[in-house]
Amino acid sequence: MAEQTAYSIHQSPMFESLEIADVQRLIDEQHEPWWNQTLCRVNDSVVRLGILHGEFHWRKHDDEDEFFLVLDGHMRLEVEGDVEIELGPRQGYTVPKGVLHRPVASVQTSMLMVENATVTPTGD
Repeated sequence: MAEQTAYSIHQSPMFESLEIADVQRLIDEQHEPWWNQTLCRVNDSVVRLGILHGEFHWRKHDDEDEFFLVLDGHMRLEVEGDVEIELGPRQGYTVPKGVLHRPVASVQTSMLMVENATVTPTGD
């Protein structure tokens, strides 16, 4: 049986409007294999910082798209239908609503995710 990755997920926004979000400081301070922090809310969406090393579980969001932007490292997005999307620094990809997917990183990778505030980070 494969070992389950431990997730550290924080859904409350860390920063308010008119406040500097020092993303690099947050990246430098994290050493967990999967750390997810909602940075801020923008209208009806949130911006989340994910730092990952390993595999996340398969999930989908029935009613919302999800955008991924790799800041540093390398991530593979596995998408239903045996599709694999390779993303390097400053590359992004949108997974449409209702599509089963999971991020996988063989090295520590930092990324931003933009999605509706109603999205549960662990999937529906």
